[in-house]
Amino acid sequence: MKLRLLWVLAGSLIGAATQAGEVMVAVAANFTAPMQKIAQAFEQDTGHKAQLAFGATGKFYAQIKNGAPFAVLLAADDETPARLEKEGLVVAGSRLTYATGRLALWSKSPNMVDDKGDVLRSNSFNKLGIHKIAIADPKLAPYGIAAMEVINKMGVQAVVTPKFVQGESIGQAYQFVSTENAQLGFVALSQISFDGRITQGSAWVVPQSMHTPLKQDAVLLNPGKDNTAALALLKYLQADKAKTIIRQYGYAL
Repeated sequence: MKLRLLWVLAGSLIGAATQAGEVMVAVAANFTAPMQKIAQAFEQDTGHKAQLAFGATGKFYAQIKNGAPFAVLLAADDETPARLEKEGLVVAGSRLTYATGRLALWSKSPNMVDDKGDVLRSNSFNKLGIHKIAIADPKLAPYGIAAMEVINKMGVQAVVTPKFVQGESIGQAYQFVSTENAQLGFVALSQISFDGRITQGSAWVVPQSMHTPLKQDAVLLNPGKDNTAALALLKYLQADKAKTIIRQYGYAL
C-alpha cells in the first residue's frame, strides 16, 4: 500500500517519543472550521500541537517553493500536492486524500438563493439588491476554479462577471458575503453548514457533476520528514474521530 511505509514510520516514531511535538500546518481556507476542531482533538489525544495557517492553496504553493517551513500541507485540491511531489518538495509516498469538498452558492438573506441556483440566471439583480457576487480567485483557489466552471456551464458569464468581487481564498469570499459586502457568493459548503443543515441564510449546494471534483489532498513536506508530530497528524486525519468531524462539515471521504 502506498502509505504503508509512512504509517509504519509514524508508529515507530510515536512509540519512541517521550515528549510532545509541534507541527506547522498550511491549511486550505475551506477547511478552517473542521481543522480547528481536529487540531484540538489531536492535541488532547496525542499531546502534539498543530500550529495552523489558513489561506489559499495557490499562495501556499508559492510560499513552500520559497522555503516556508511548513511540515504538512492540507490543500484544497489534489493537483498542488502532486506538483510539489514532482518538484521534490514532498516526502515520497506521503500524499493522501483527506476530504472531497462541496461548493455552494450562498446569501445571508434567507430567501435569496433558490435550490437550483436560478438566482444567477435572474434579470432582476437590481430588484433583489444583488450588486456584488463573491468568488475566490481562480488563479489561487481551487474553489474559485470550480465556481467558474459552474458559471460557464450555466452560461451566465456575461451577467455575473461584472458583479464579481474576488477574494484571495475561499475564506475571503466567505467574509465578503458574511459581512454583506457581497449579497451573494460561491463558498465552501463547510463554511455554512453543520450536520447537514445550512446554519444561516439561503444556499444552493452545487451538484458535483457541474465542476471538477474538489478532491483535497494532504502531504508531508520535506521539513516534516523527521517530525514526529507531522507524521502523527497525517495518521490522525485518517482516524475515526477526525473523519467524523470532517463529515459533519459536509465533506465526503
